[in-house]
This record gives sequence, C-alpha cells and structure tokens, in this order.
Amino acid sequence: MAMEVIFYSVLGYFLGSLMFGYLIPRIFKGIDVRSLSSDGNPGTANAFFYGGAACGSAVLVCDLLKGFLPVHLAYQAMGGMREGLGFALIMAAPVLGHAFPFLGGRKKGGKGIAVTFGVLLGLYPMLTGLWILVFWYLLFTVVIVLEPHGYRTMITYLCWIISGLVFHLSPAVVAGSILISCIVLDKHMAELKDRGARQIRFGLRRN
Repeated sequence: MAMEVIFYSVLGYFLGSLMFGYLIPRIFKGIDVRSLSSDGNPGTANAFFYGGAACGSAVLVCDLLKGFLPVHLAYQAMGGMREGLGFALIMAAPVLGHAFPFLGGRKKGGKGIAVTFGVLLGLYPMLTGLWILVFWYLLFTVVIVLEPHGYRTMITYLCWIISGLVFHLSPAVVAGSILISCIVLDKHMAELKDRGARQIRFGLRRN
C-alpha cells in the first residue's frame, strides 16, 4: 500500500502541475492570463474573464479532471480509503501541484479551488464532502456577502473542515480536507495580508 500511496501522490502532483488555466488561453487565444489579471492567477475564473466562455469551460473541465483522475484511480485501486493518512496525501497532491507546480513554483501556480472540487468528485460514490463544500460556497456567495474573495475562501474552507468533523466523515477525508485547506489558504495569504488596504464586507446579500 505504501508504494501505491507514493505512486498516486506523485501522479496527482504532476497532473496538478499542468497549468491548463495558462496553457489553454495561451494556445487558443494567444493571451497570458497571468499577465492580464490583477492577481496573476492562472485559474478558471481568469480563463472565463479573459478567454471567454469556451476557453473558461475547457479550463474548468481540465482542472476538475486533474483532481478527479488520480484520486478516483487510487480509490478504486486501493479499495477505498483504508490507508487513512496515506489517502489524505493522495487527495492533497493535485491541489499542491496546482498551487506549487513543478515548473514555476508558487509564483506560477493557481489557487486550487476548482482542483479541490475535482478531488472531491474523485471520491465517488462518497460525495458528502463535496456537497458540504458546495453548500458553504453557495452560502457565502449567494446569501451572505463576505468580501474580499480571500476572506470568503478562508471562512468557506474552515467551515468545510468543521462540518466534516461534525458529520463524522472518514478520517482520511477530514485529514485530506485539512491538508487541502492549508494549501488553498496559503495561496490566499497575499490578499489576506492586504486587508488593511481593502474594507471587509459582511452581511446578507440584497436583491
């Protein structure tokens, strides 16, 4: 099992390191979303904004798949998550690769949100963790205003972890969620440190 953990973790990291948010707009639109966007993030949102709907949709599918494939293959091959912490490492590997890619490191990496959803889809048919994260994202996007984006992400991921404990999700899923959250929140630290320059907004969204 230890070799399988290493194999799927390495596979997940290298798949995560494929920066589709940069490659697809560059190849099909001739643009570099990292230089055009204010946050320099080669992610799905910037691909939609600067490359259009087709480009953004392609990036979204690819980012979901690079989280889904290594986790789902590991889930099938290893007979579930009996390895506990080992499987948590497999879950975190694609997000780590996306945030800190093999070529470029932190500066060239994305924030890992779409990849997180792909990882959770990879746990099919056990999707409770996915629905919990979807719930918190919708709550803090549609119902409650929480800005800037870095704070919304921070609160969403913290609520996700706590909910996993409350609903007694698998220890591997909880551990994986914690590792993923640490990576994603680290990528948002620049925005969080800038909180003195931007006003924090919190309240119910009004029509």
